[in-house]
Amino acid sequence: MSFSVSDLFFSWPDDTIVFDGLSLTVPEGRTGLVAVNGAGKSTLLKLVAGDLQPSAGTITVRGTLGYLPQHLPFASEETVAQVLGVDRTIAALHAIEGGDAAEEHFAVVGNDWDVEERSRAELDRLGLADVALDRRLGTLSGGQVVSLGLAAQLLKRPDVLLLDEPTNNLDRAARERLIGVVRSWTGTLLTVSHDRELLDEMDRIAALDHGEVEWHGGDFTSFEEATAAGRETLERQVRNAEQDLKRQKREAQQARERAARRASTASRNLASAGLARIHAGNLKRGAEVSAARAADVHGDRVGQAQARYDQASRAAKQDDRIVLELPGTTVPAGRTVFHGEGLSARYGDREIFSGVDLIVRGPERIALTGANGAGKSTLLRLIEKGAAGPVAYLSQRLDLLDPDRTVAENLAVSAPALPDAERMNLLARFLFRGSRAHLPVSVLSGGERLRATLACILFAEPAPQLLLLDEPTNNLDLVSVAQLESALNAYRGAFVVVSHDERFLDRIAVGRRLHLPVE
Repeated sequence: MSFSVSDLFFSWPDDTIVFDGLSLTVPEGRTGLVAVNGAGKSTLLKLVAGDLQPSAGTITVRGTLGYLPQHLPFASEETVAQVLGVDRTIAALHAIEGGDAAEEHFAVVGNDWDVEERSRAELDRLGLADVALDRRLGTLSGGQVVSLGLAAQLLKRPDVLLLDEPTNNLDRAARERLIGVVRSWTGTLLTVSHDRELLDEMDRIAALDHGEVEWHGGDFTSFEEATAAGRETLERQVRNAEQDLKRQKREAQQARERAARRASTASRNLASAGLARIHAGNLKRGAEVSAARAADVHGDRVGQAQARYDQASRAAKQDDRIVLELPGTTVPAGRTVFHGEGLSARYGDREIFSGVDLIVRGPERIALTGANGAGKSTLLRLIEKGAAGPVAYLSQRLDLLDPDRTVAENLAVSAPALPDAERMNLLARFLFRGSRAHLPVSVLSGGERLRATLACILFAEPAPQLLLLDEPTNNLDLVSVAQLESALNAYRGAFVVVSHDERFLDRIAVGRRLHLPVE
């Protein structure tokens, strides 16, 4: 029960190469696949599942395969039984139970006489106990659809299970049930995820970078610790190489100065000694050759030291760090930025929530929690409308910026008084260096769009005193999540965040929680 790929080649129709000879074997147990957005994680799963075809190479799956894609291809009119793939079998069973002994019904049922009970058990296991098999998907929440998709895969009793960002759109309870499934898994499991809590259930981490996979034994916390230790080693090597380079340059300069002094002294001595001109010339040329040889030696040492420094710098380069100071976002501790009493909302005839009281003062950090459908996003919009000062809303769609304008142009709209030079320096701190600052927002990756949005929000004029974030980590890779955490920890105003990611909430130092129950 495992799968492997050998000498795998795949590129997109525009000739963008994703994999150029990738080979790996995923053994039994639980493996987390991590990488930045665009590295090919989802593409690899689609190739293994057969949704995409490689241009060369082989893919071998030993056992039955189950695959839960990130975007589920279900139609709203489909029933739960159809998604589970049991509708025809259940219909045949019901026909037989009704007295219809046609041979085709028995052929459809085969050995699946308990299929209805097994389907019900999987739905119950994943928190869908109240979802009938004939219910239409259009009546389910996004989180319920994801849980249903997982139930469909589990019904196959797969030996190999592929999960692509399975916790997206899941509320806290659904995430815990999914983690329970992963924790008890005994076959081969490969999950692509940015969810650190889920990744901490893994037996190993596979880090995909530039078409190559590096394996790390243990869970994601162990992987992070090992990565941090490796980074510290590389940074120490940079410091040592830099010191050596400075020493070699200093010694080379001292050698040149000594050679110049010796040459000057020799010239004066030769002139006063009255030696024959030819003999004096030979001595002078010998001194020059000796000086040149010494200069070459020191030049070689400087060149070698420079090469070691350049190599160490490239290895340790951390383009994924954002370091900010945001004094302009400071909110005094006593200032009220939002005051709401008895807040309520309805959707048609259904009351979403009612009687919600919320006061936000100073630089408070509040987590808004609740099950899917409790009205968290709706409450954020109410807060946005009633905020007492500058407010910014960051949705998970990252649709705040003008997609046709460049990153620099969008920042110019948000901060028109900022001089061009300062604007470019600021964008460099958000990792948009050189020509990257002049890319249209429409062509940016998810992580780049996040950084551009953060730059425009946090340095807007006036700076926001209240920041509202709706599931900000959904669809972000781990590097982008870390960048978001860094920016939020530098922010000095108040924020209200909707998130089911407990690790993320811990790292941004949430101090208060407001839970919305489902009405």
